[in-house]
Amino acid sequence: MQKKKFIFDLAILLVLNLLIKPFWTLKIEPSVQMEVGNISYGEYFVLFNFSFLLNILLDFGLTNFNNKNIAQNSQLLSKHFSKMLALKFALGLFYVIVTLTVGMLIGYDLRYMKLLLILCINNFFLGFILFLRSNLLALHLFRIDSIVSVLDRVIMISIVFAMLFNVFGLHVDIMNFVYAQTAGYVLTAFIAFVIVLNKTHTFKLNWHWAFNWMILKKSFPFAILVLLMTFYNRLDSVMIEKLLPGDFGKEQSGIYAKSFRLLDAANMIAYLFSVQLLPVFSRMLKQNENIENIVKLSFTLLLTPAIIVSVSCLFYADEFCKILYKGSTEGSEILGLLMCCFSAISITYIFGTLLTANGNLKQLNFMAISGIAINLILNFILIPKFFAYGSAYSSVITQFFTALVQIYLSYKIFKFKVNKRLILSLFFFIIGVILINYFTVNLTKQWLLNFSIMLASSGLFAFVTGLLNPKSIIRFIKYK
Repeated sequence: MQKKKFIFDLAILLVLNLLIKPFWTLKIEPSVQMEVGNISYGEYFVLFNFSFLLNILLDFGLTNFNNKNIAQNSQLLSKHFSKMLALKFALGLFYVIVTLTVGMLIGYDLRYMKLLLILCINNFFLGFILFLRSNLLALHLFRIDSIVSVLDRVIMISIVFAMLFNVFGLHVDIMNFVYAQTAGYVLTAFIAFVIVLNKTHTFKLNWHWAFNWMILKKSFPFAILVLLMTFYNRLDSVMIEKLLPGDFGKEQSGIYAKSFRLLDAANMIAYLFSVQLLPVFSRMLKQNENIENIVKLSFTLLLTPAIIVSVSCLFYADEFCKILYKGSTEGSEILGLLMCCFSAISITYIFGTLLTANGNLKQLNFMAISGIAINLILNFILIPKFFAYGSAYSSVITQFFTALVQIYLSYKIFKFKVNKRLILSLFFFIIGVILINYFTVNLTKQWLLNFSIMLASSGLFAFVTGLLNPKSIIRFIKYK
């Protein structure tokens, strides 16, 4: 029943998010960037990522800890919710103060600081929503969480649409774009709070020193892991802007943002897997259930489309850029390279989530430190020579290194058997998808038709190689 419910609820989550979030990322954000230009959007993109670097101060691992803890002990929700909420607000204030202070120390002027302040406030409400959602997920209220997960984007899309069409005199600029995000996060946070509050038996906001200290100590390993992984995932655009001179650095950051946007949209889907897998893994591990089958199925279900997406972007990057940016192919080479990260990130979302659920944070932190070191060294070498393209190379190498480390750690800790058949199927599938793209990319004069043929052929090839098995998937869904 656990597996059947997981698949059904995941399907609902995927459908809602596929309808809403890609539209924001692939339609709304590109339209805003086309309106304001690469330099202005590049400034926003750098500050947006900079605000994420210290995001751990805002959460300190509470969300992941809470997700795992409440999943294993659902009766603790009423006892812990109000106390953790008070701590969450205190951490939010601390995060805003520290981020603004660091921003001033590295030389951001008042114009930048105003934008950075609003971005910090947005991050607080986004973190608040994620914390509230962690309670819904821990209670396995996946369908309610599915609606909450897209509500902020629905609100934002409505407001930005009004700007793009000058409704009520609204116009598009970076500040209005950021304010639209604020409105979406605030309203969604309020609705999510009311839903979670309804699931608690008692609620009284209070500060409890002993409890807070205990929670911070327990969540500290989560905090360090999130901090380290944020750095090697979000540092690239900041380094591009700092290592390249003046407006050229901002422009290159804007071009990098164009390519990163598609990767970010793809990552949303992989992230949804991890969000639902964490409480499932946590509960199954506590009950000493065999997790090898669900790990294998999750791996194949997520990695199969990830490989197809990654490889196809190498062949169709120009066409994707033309659609997103009204005929412009600027940054398409970066897009093709950067999208290779999607396969590595998908692996991380499976095995990293498994290791997190099992509490192997020491190993994950060591892996993340290694990833940061590799990313920094490569960026310092490659960005001055190859600009944004050099940073894309750095990202690909870093992401695949950390993904392989997590696979190794999972096999070692859980003593999984080496599945030679799966490895062989994966190898032939990758080679096959590359060849399918190569022979179909110029098959007709209509690239969309070629792309559709490629998708259908690659999907069928996944079953031919045995990477996906329809019988096992059907048995899994019907399993009670």
